[in-house]
Amino acid sequence: MKEIIVATKNKGKVKDFEELFKRKGFVVKSLLDYPELEDVEETGETFVENAILKSEQISKALNKTVISDDSGLSIDALNGEPGVYSARYAGAHKSDEDNMNKVLEKLGGIPYEQRTARFHCALALTVQNGQTHTVEGTCEGMIHTEKVGDHGFGYDPIFYLPDYSKTMAELTNAEKNKISHRANALKKLQNMIDELF
Repeated sequence: MKEIIVATKNKGKVKDFEELFKRKGFVVKSLLDYPELEDVEETGETFVENAILKSEQISKALNKTVISDDSGLSIDALNGEPGVYSARYAGAHKSDEDNMNKVLEKLGGIPYEQRTARFHCALALTVQNGQTHTVEGTCEGMIHTEKVGDHGFGYDPIFYLPDYSKTMAELTNAEKNKISHRANALKKLQNMIDELF
């Protein structure tokens, strides 16, 4: 069986990747299966740089094919914040709740039409021979004034999709997997995977 390691301990992300890779006949593992591995320091200034850092270091350590993503939220009214700091926006303890509260607080008083934002996902795939390939995907939306919905993770409850009149956290997994930034990046990656494997 083809095996791919998803370079994350985030169960939500693992689930997103599993749904897309199982169809291709991959056995999907994550860093939760390798507790002995040390975390890769995300010192890149862009989502792409961070994704490459993670996939290359982990592929080298395990001698396996690894896919990593670095993704986050960019809010126009906050000059692109939280950006690469999305996971730790409210502090190193990485709390989704605190991160969302910080965004809502910072956007207090900013009118709806100025609350444009996008989720951005950079994927890096490092194959066993050490070659790395990258793709990117985005999903456009607005920042809601409150948290709505209980699906998804991260900033999903405050990321409003005008075309659906719902937040990302109100979508079913199937709906989210059609339009999310990660799904858009994975669509680009799928053709590449067919060629590589």
